[in-house]
Amino acid sequence: MDPDPPLHETYKPLFANTKISSKDDDDDRRLVTVEERQLPLIDLGRLSLNEVEKEKCREEIVRAAHEWGFFQVINHGISTELLEKLREEQVRVFKQPFQNKFLSFSAGSYRWGTPAATSLRQLSWSEAFHIPMTDISSSSMEPFATKVASLAQKLAEILAEKLGQNSSFFQQSCLPSSCYLRLNRYPPCPIPLDIYGLMPHTDSDFLTILNQDQVGGLHLVKDGKWIAVKPNPEALIINIGDFFQAWSNGFYTSVEHRVVTHPTRERFSAAYFLCPTYETVIESCSQPSVYSKFSFGEYRQKVQEDVQRYGYKVGLPRFLA
Repeated sequence: MDPDPPLHETYKPLFANTKISSKDDDDDRRLVTVEERQLPLIDLGRLSLNEVEKEKCREEIVRAAHEWGFFQVINHGISTELLEKLREEQVRVFKQPFQNKFLSFSAGSYRWGTPAATSLRQLSWSEAFHIPMTDISSSSMEPFATKVASLAQKLAEILAEKLGQNSSFFQQSCLPSSCYLRLNRYPPCPIPLDIYGLMPHTDSDFLTILNQDQVGGLHLVKDGKWIAVKPNPEALIINIGDFFQAWSNGFYTSVEHRVVTHPTRERFSAAYFLCPTYETVIESCSQPSVYSKFSFGEYRQKVQEDVQRYGYKVGLPRFLA
């Protein structure tokens, strides 16, 4: 049985009704990919050295979160063996027959394509498992999940302390029941149209930790232009989410990013999302506040309404003070 979701067949009407877009009539494509670049690279091993090295490392983390919204880390405490086991588990679950995927993990965790897409710009050529951390305890991914959750808390605490804020906020509000792991697979897409693996977006969380393979395809906006992120086999990618931007009163940056498809190669990645509970209120840590305060539940509801109405997420501009 075919393991791939029926993307070609399901979205055939969109292909038939879409001409190849030009840079002149596509606002998103005006942000041209100009080059492949390395993200800021931070060696977390220095956090276990003397106080001078610790402070330099913390400063680099803060600077990258402020200036880029994205950075990569090495010596992060997650072994190559754990990452290899994660990759093996991903291949196993994604290569099983398509119909069997709906029975993996918890109900509703498997997703593919973009059900509400009315144009190719709204289509994500991908499949994913969205797995709450509470559902991972009995799986082979549990050792990785435990390590990556601890790393996320450590980074969030450093970012909070640099703003003079209480770092315990994240342990109190970001619980295993609200955080999750997402396994991604981007099938080859030989169709000669502008189709995303994942459409441009920002993350609705505090921060995301990404482990990706070496195929490439992750792009982000930097200085008004799309840049292609050069894969680093030793590094994990960290990016700031909307909630940290709001909480930091705009000091940390939640950056728009996307995944582009490859015509012949499949791509795998795994992302951990540090999310608060639905009741958690996000409020700027300084005044005057750029954003009005909101709960995660309110934010999620507004995102769902906008996606249904417009086909995309509006996000933080909805909550400007």
